[in-house]
Amino acid sequence: MASPLPDMILQAEGPAAIPIEHSEAIAIEPSPKLRGRAKLLQSLHRISSSPSLAQLGRTRASSNPYGSRNTLSCVSLASASSPRNYDNNSYSSQSSRDGYSTAPTSVPNTPGIDTPFFDGSFSRIAIRRKEQGSATPGNSTPTSALPSDMRPHSRGGLIPFQPQSSMPEILEDYFSMPVIKVKRAPRTNFNFWEEMPHEIKLSIFSYLKPKELVRASVVSKTFHKVCFDGQLWTCFDASEFYKDIPAGSLAKIIVAAGPFVKDLNLRGCVQVEHYKRAEMVVKACKNLINATLEGCRNFQRSTLHSLLKSNERLTNLNLTGLTAVTNGTCKIIAQSCPSLEMFNISWCTHMDAKGIRTVIKGCPKLVDLRAGEVRGFNSLELAQDIFESNRLQKLVLSGCTDLTDEALQTMLIGQDPEIDILTELPMVPLRRFRHLDLSRCTSLTSSGVKTLANMVPDLEGLQLSGCVSLTDNALIDLLATTPRLTQLDLEELSELSNTLLFEHLAKAPCAPILEHLSISYCENLGDTGMIPVIRACSNLRNIDMDNTKISDLVLTEAASMIRTRSSGTTCARSRPRVGLRMVVFDCQNVTWTGIREVLSRNSEVRKPTTTQKDVTYPTEIIGMKCFYGWQMTVNEHMKRVLKGDLPAAGRLERKWTEYMMANEEAGAGGAGLRRRRRRAREAQMLHADEEEGGIGMGGIGRRRRARSNGCAIM
Repeated sequence: MASPLPDMILQAEGPAAIPIEHSEAIAIEPSPKLRGRAKLLQSLHRISSSPSLAQLGRTRASSNPYGSRNTLSCVSLASASSPRNYDNNSYSSQSSRDGYSTAPTSVPNTPGIDTPFFDGSFSRIAIRRKEQGSATPGNSTPTSALPSDMRPHSRGGLIPFQPQSSMPEILEDYFSMPVIKVKRAPRTNFNFWEEMPHEIKLSIFSYLKPKELVRASVVSKTFHKVCFDGQLWTCFDASEFYKDIPAGSLAKIIVAAGPFVKDLNLRGCVQVEHYKRAEMVVKACKNLINATLEGCRNFQRSTLHSLLKSNERLTNLNLTGLTAVTNGTCKIIAQSCPSLEMFNISWCTHMDAKGIRTVIKGCPKLVDLRAGEVRGFNSLELAQDIFESNRLQKLVLSGCTDLTDEALQTMLIGQDPEIDILTELPMVPLRRFRHLDLSRCTSLTSSGVKTLANMVPDLEGLQLSGCVSLTDNALIDLLATTPRLTQLDLEELSELSNTLLFEHLAKAPCAPILEHLSISYCENLGDTGMIPVIRACSNLRNIDMDNTKISDLVLTEAASMIRTRSSGTTCARSRPRVGLRMVVFDCQNVTWTGIREVLSRNSEVRKPTTTQKDVTYPTEIIGMKCFYGWQMTVNEHMKRVLKGDLPAAGRLERKWTEYMMANEEAGAGGAGLRRRRRRAREAQMLHADEEEGGIGMGGIGRRRRARSNGCAIM
């Protein structure tokens, strides 16, 4: 009897199949021919697979893909979506092309479906594609292959066909396990930091400060190597952390970055005391351009000389306060540092003007000389060298008590200059001084300072504080011939009068650009001289007027000047800045009324006018240093104004005014003394509330201090 399923071939697949190697092919006997009821049920079982074609969801193509003479068997049309599914561990075998099994069978682990006439040998159905013209033994009708787009798909995907086989098969059953997806090979480990170019690493670390670089260096060896790369330490400034860094770490950093360091600032680093550490620093630094050793008192003389000899490119050298500096040091500088432009040897007590003379002759590019409190400036030879060089733009001689009128005149006009008959002025080149500091040169008089007139047209800063012998005659001609003057220090010149201020300074060509003015301890100066100066010098930024005779009128004029020169803003959220700083303590004529006027102008909101239709807010205010009893109120008011809290600042000013008025009333005699004192105490309590803290922009949110009521009887 012919087999009822001539085209079905059972194939072992998946983890349930147990392959046995070296097995021999066993011929499969054909199934007996069915009769009667069994044959009918078998036919119905085969027909039940036909409806699964409707679930494939494919419309028929325009051309007939089944135009060949082959036919489709019902078994080959079984779909993955068919409701009848089978076990994954069922009985299966692999068949050869001739219909013989090439692998032994295995016993199914899962029992068959409890259905009548269900044969366990057909628990797994294989769909096989046959080549055209091939026929299965026992069946005279050949089957054709199912198109690729109509093949059923299992849950785990299609089973790949063997490329060498001409009969690929698709197996599917109810209990089939999903096909295990092939895992992707892990990507090779990519070390981001190691693969990064060294230049980019340096660019990243360049944003770190010295302290942060030292902290980051302990992360790893790679970080340590990058953090101490010399390219990150071209500018080594230890002035910010000199108290925290130990000597060993300081020397280590400088040695590691020595060849790259161009700017070295060891200001205050007294821990570099051991000669070996200092020698390490000196040997490492060979390319310095700017060097500051101010305060390094433990630097040995030999170490300093070695540093100077090995750095020929030095342009700025600061040796302030070093005891190791001598005239021999200046000689080495003159020989080894021809590019020197700035030289600071202030408070070097072991040298004198002879060393400075050597430096002036040996350094042709020197333009900035600072030699405060150095002895020997009464030397006419040194003064003549300064005159002949005519290169200095900044000369600081503060505290040089040896400087005389003759030496100063020699620096300016030389010895025995030729005098012009018409102008009676020396016929010499003009001096290039831009900043001249002669403060505390007590030997100078008006005749010497008067020589500056007509000789320093480029002068921008002049400091004459402490020259107590100077009078108005020393400055009258000088102010008229210095149109670029922006800083004028006349502190402790008690011989000056108001005439110098309102007749000469207020009318001088430098008045519109004058920014800094100091007349502290000029006891003869008052409102008569300062009010015209404040009106004329509208660009003032700092005024020191302590211990003078000025009054509240000067403060009012200053507030008016600031209001005039600053343009208001209509933005309520804008923050003002301090445009003028005034020092007015120890002035007998300055009262709380003048201070209150300044506070009121600082927090004033201008109302709309004919020219200005909107409300304007201040952009510049006045900062004051006044009597210590009022200073706390002034500071609190300033803090509120700078925050933009103008309502709170105005309220503080009003409460303080009430408090000061109550105090004045309480101090007066006559009837009502107790009432006035009580009002003064109440005003003081309210003022204390305001000084405890501000409130919000809207005038709310303030928390008052809790206070119990007094006894009614008492």
